[in-house]
Amino acid sequence: MNHIIKFEDIESRIIIIRNQKVLLDRDVAAVYGVETKRINEAVKNNVERFPEGYIFELTENETNELVENFDRLHLLKHSTVLPKAFTEKGLYMMANILKSNNAIQTTRKQFHSRPQDHTNCNAAYL
Repeated sequence: MNHIIKFEDIESRIIIIRNQKVLLDRDVAAVYGVETKRINEAVKNNVERFPEGYIFELTENETNELVENFDRLHLLKHSTVLPKAFTEKGLYMMANILKSNNAIQTTRKQFHSRPQDHTNCNAAYL
């Protein structure tokens, strides 16, 4: 499936956790057009491609705080799996693993055409 993804759609999903701008696994899946479980399977099957600084798992406290602060994340409250957070490096690696035009195009758009001012990022300092 090849569809246009607007920068604003990606930017609105960026949150700040541990002083890093990240996308949660569910948001990575949404912008890349795959299921969240496919994203997590790709990470599990390619652990060596995600060293420290590429991806991290949220703690239960971080997850609870996100649920409290972001209505769109209310389903995380009932999840038995802690979400993963992808940094910019992790998103590039995931795009390479998925090798879909949509994934590569989305990653390029997100980090190469964004304005320098990130005041629209969802700030959740955890």
